[in-house]
Amino acid sequence: MSVIPNSWKHEYINTNGVKLHYVTQGAGPLMVMLHGFPEFWYSWRHQIPEFAKYFQVVALDLRGYNDSDKPKEQSAYVMDEFVKDIKGVIKGLGYDKCILVGHDWGGAIAWFFAYAHPEMVERLIILNLPHPAKFIQGLYTPQQLFRSWYIFLFQLPLLPELLLQSLDFQLIERTIQGTAFNKSAFTQADLDAYKDAAAKRGAIAAMLNYYRNNLLQFMPNRKWDILDVPTLMIWGENDTALGKELTYDTAAYVRNLKVRYIPHCGHWVQQEQPEIVNQYMKEYLVL
Repeated sequence: MSVIPNSWKHEYINTNGVKLHYVTQGAGPLMVMLHGFPEFWYSWRHQIPEFAKYFQVVALDLRGYNDSDKPKEQSAYVMDEFVKDIKGVIKGLGYDKCILVGHDWGGAIAWFFAYAHPEMVERLIILNLPHPAKFIQGLYTPQQLFRSWYIFLFQLPLLPELLLQSLDFQLIERTIQGTAFNKSAFTQADLDAYKDAAAKRGAIAAMLNYYRNNLLQFMPNRKWDILDVPTLMIWGENDTALGKELTYDTAAYVRNLKVRYIPHCGHWVQQEQPEIVNQYMKEYLVL
């Protein structure tokens, strides 16, 4: 891997009937980091040592990913279970609340967790994943429907698994490198790490089950209250999967919101522009 792990440690925790792997470093208040698709804890490699100066940082492998358990039942990959996983992690580590940081699918889980357990989230930091209500609004527009074509492809049986595994998991590499604005952010070693994680038995099916099971969670008939958790959104403006317009008017759903945009940066914002992301997070947390 391209980043020397310094003093971070690999640990496991049992929560909600599964064993989750995580990397941790530091001491103090808890900061939990949730990755997206098709990643694992490694997507936070530039943030873990920086924020370990102030917090106990815990970067999880979500259920189904890398070294965490991968239940075979498709029903195991629903938002209620993801939320229970995170609650169990926080409590299992001996804390009552945390700073919760999420990107992509990890951002979606973080939004839902903050709504379900606002008392357990001191501050919420979301990277390139819109508020669920804004995402649903976006799906009613042609431009976002076009950007989200892969979500509908992933609903098919078997074919997505075959595509992702073919040619030594080349589609995993292309998904990351091909959609990055700052392509120099990923070394071949980084890309190989993501491919190796996806190649673990059961991982591909589990990763796809996130998409196959959770579209109903974002349906338009759900009523979204105003979230009282202080929230920072960081957004790479050149995201090819999620348009910048999905961030507009998020303040209608979040009482205390700050949005920071990063130009010349794609979806993988904390990896493409780690120094700027770290700076914005530290400014927001007054570190």
